[in-house]
Amino acid sequence: MKRTIDIVISFFTLVMLTPVLVYVALKVRRNLGSPVFFTQERPGLNGKPFYMVKFRTMRDACDADGQPLPDSERLTDFGRWLRGSSLDELPELWNVLKGDMSLVGPRPLLMQYLPLYSKEQYRRHEMKPGITGWAQINGRNAISWKEKFKLDIWYVDNQSLWLDIKILFMTFKKVLFKDDISADDHATMPYFTGASGDMDSKKHKELKD
Repeated sequence: MKRTIDIVISFFTLVMLTPVLVYVALKVRRNLGSPVFFTQERPGLNGKPFYMVKFRTMRDACDADGQPLPDSERLTDFGRWLRGSSLDELPELWNVLKGDMSLVGPRPLLMQYLPLYSKEQYRRHEMKPGITGWAQINGRNAISWKEKFKLDIWYVDNQSLWLDIKILFMTFKKVLFKDDISADDHATMPYFTGASGDMDSKKHKELKD
């Protein structure tokens, strides 16, 4: 049932929002240049990698050593608007249609986090990752990694059709009011450094739950 709902909703949403997707793609091209899409390898079900696609929200900018500048320096006003509206997430519907992701599930993070998880935290990969999830409607990027993973595992243990409906409804509300887009004092979400849930504010990736 969950997969059937994913296919039906993602397909019809992509069809209905085609004009919006085209409009956003043109805006990204004009404001940030090419490429329009940001693709990155992320862990899916059982940690199997797939390529997640989003609209690009950051400009290319590097320091004297060729290393990308911090998110706060690469994220433009347009990028903040795109993230705040969650329009950058729309291409992920293609990942849902393909079967890499679900509409609801633990958000796909970074491949390099896999060896850093505790055994319990790794359980978030017992389900397909989602565009939205239980952690996203209960704090999103405004909560710690430790809290986020705890919420992800709770969802894995309690997933149901009615819970998914509740999460989708609450996600719409969160997007409408632009809640919890970033962690405190960070442009996006600080880098996860280990199972204890510690954060490293000096390391950043293009990562927004």
